[in-house]
Amino acid sequence: MLQVDAVTRRFGDITAVDEVSFDVPDGQMVGFVGGNGAGKTTTMRMVMKLLAKDGGEVRWDGEPVTTDLCSRFGYMPEERGLYPKQPVLDQLVYLGRLHGMSAAGAQRRATELLERFGLGDRLRAKVETLSLGNQQRGQIIAAVLGHPVALILDEPFSGLDPAAVDQMSQLLREHTATGVPVLFSSHQLDLVDRLCDSIVVLHRGRVVANGTSASLRSTGPLRYRVSLGGDAGWVRGMPGLQVLDVDGSTAVVQPEDEQAAQLLLGEAVRRGPVHDFSRIVPTLSEIYREVAA
Repeated sequence: MLQVDAVTRRFGDITAVDEVSFDVPDGQMVGFVGGNGAGKTTTMRMVMKLLAKDGGEVRWDGEPVTTDLCSRFGYMPEERGLYPKQPVLDQLVYLGRLHGMSAAGAQRRATELLERFGLGDRLRAKVETLSLGNQQRGQIIAAVLGHPVALILDEPFSGLDPAAVDQMSQLLREHTATGVPVLFSSHQLDLVDRLCDSIVVLHRGRVVANGTSASLRSTGPLRYRVSLGGDAGWVRGMPGLQVLDVDGSTAVVQPEDEQAAQLLLGEAVRRGPVHDFSRIVPTLSEIYREVAA
């Protein structure tokens, strides 16, 4: 397990990361979300020991992460790190050798991954000649090439088309299936919601939400949609109820508790047919906007 415990980083008078704590359990994918400047990239750089901490600790299986251990992590920076004027295969082989692979093993593995992701005919192409999406593919391949024990990926899906997103999602799932913990940041909340076992929301350098998608949604306000056989305007007179919208026979309400919701349902049934009485489950985007307000 990768553990981030009260990690802090200051730049002068600005606290960019303020006692951030979360876990990335073995075999799980954790989404790291937040607005620009929230502190995601700074936190990831501290995890990788590319940036010194002003406080806190990063641990692997309970022990402080060392520089040697970081060399076994797969890391993808937000800014692409491949050299633009060198052939993509040559660079991947070089990076594989830095991770302790043999030249032949690195070339075999890199070629396999490049062919898998549609770059088999571009093995000798310079990185600068590749599209941005293909450069991103190469960068992700670089992160997974050396059989990492953990993956730290900063915006790995940026610039990828839907087919490439599916391919890379499958690649990450293959790693979590073998027990590798994966931490990745993204602004694509629907993708984070779909892929991740848990989500960490950062706002102004602090963790403002942390949990599964279902648990985060359960913290949202209690809201119901009511669809009746007649006009729904009478709901405005119900006690313990905030009426958010009434449109003919349909109303959206926010009861103060479940008892108020059941009183509303009972009154609706007494007055006539009830076509719909359903809890409105907030989307991850709505939860994010609420906690990061």
